[in-house]
Amino acid sequence: MEFTQSVKRNMTTGAYAQISGRASRSEYWWFVLFTALAGAAAGALDVFFPGDLLQSLFSIAIFIPGITLGIRRMHDIGKSGWWLLIGLIPVIGWIVLIVWLATKSDAGSNKWGVTERA
Repeated sequence: MEFTQSVKRNMTTGAYAQISGRASRSEYWWFVLFTALAGAAAGALDVFFPGDLLQSLFSIAIFIPGITLGIRRMHDIGKSGWWLLIGLIPVIGWIVLIVWLATKSDAGSNKWGVTERA
């Protein structure tokens, strides 16, 4: 999956709030790059607005797509979406979560669906 496909799928189409199915490694990490770049741009533009208005609005806008994409990414490696909560454990949880998010997709199908090749 490419950058624009990932952003379009997760911000404008039905995948916005969809927790069923799977999300490829590339779909997840392209979306992470988008959120980092757009968040930085919003922060830079907040110079013109009081109280970090743009950054706050952007954070609200990506909250649900970010969570649902993370859940679908966990499904892609054969884990329940509840495993995202391991990120609440400082340092160790973060490391485990990043390793899992960077793990190669399960080949074929698992109980959450078939691997999407885009």
